[in-house]
Amino acid sequence: MVENETNYIYKGFQNIMVKLLLPIPIAYLLGSIPFGLLIVHLISGQDVRTIESGRTGGTNAMRAAGILAGLVTALLDILKGAAAIWISRALSGGNDWVSAICGLLAVIGHNYSAFLIRKDENGKLCFSGGAGGATTLGVAIGLWAQSWLIIFPLAAIFYVVVGYASLTTISIALSATCVFLCRAIQGKTPWAYLLFSLGALAAVLVALKPNLQRLKDGTERRVNLLKHLINRRVV
Repeated sequence: MVENETNYIYKGFQNIMVKLLLPIPIAYLLGSIPFGLLIVHLISGQDVRTIESGRTGGTNAMRAAGILAGLVTALLDILKGAAAIWISRALSGGNDWVSAICGLLAVIGHNYSAFLIRKDENGKLCFSGGAGGATTLGVAIGLWAQSWLIIFPLAAIFYVVVGYASLTTISIALSATCVFLCRAIQGKTPWAYLLFSLGALAAVLVALKPNLQRLKDGTERRVNLLKHLINRRVV
């Protein structure tokens, strides 16, 4: 009898570990994969962290190694965000709150990569990464596949018209928040998804704090996409 109860408790604990706790570190580590760093190094041999903003996202990858590098980086960053949701659902049995938490951790992992930890001059640990826009889009797609039909066109228009990558990144997280708020009110998606989008928006704003200050000072650099196209910097 005691042995049966012990086995029951053990199996219950094992079930909790697999369904609730295992997806969380997987999502963070998946989000931490610095595709921009890998792709730029593969194409140009450079370290993207030493170029321009020092971030590992698609925009800085484009600055470092051309449009192809930027596009591939952005697509892979989107994919890892979506994959974090697919894996969390498979392991948790479709638990919405676990998916929302894993989605947020994928964005945090992208911004503060476990694979890009270094010490500064004072010996303090520092994390490198991106700003989280593409990964936020990927998570949103994983949570609701059709979300890209709203978020991506708005971000693309914003990118072309405004020309600031930082504001475009914020627009992605803000659009995701509006999408999941409206759908939650309508009862079409869980409120947990809104929690993800609000957390992602906060993570993006924190990551872009220096950019927001430069925007305020009038020194933020625009992304000259046309210039990259004219120069044919595809590799």
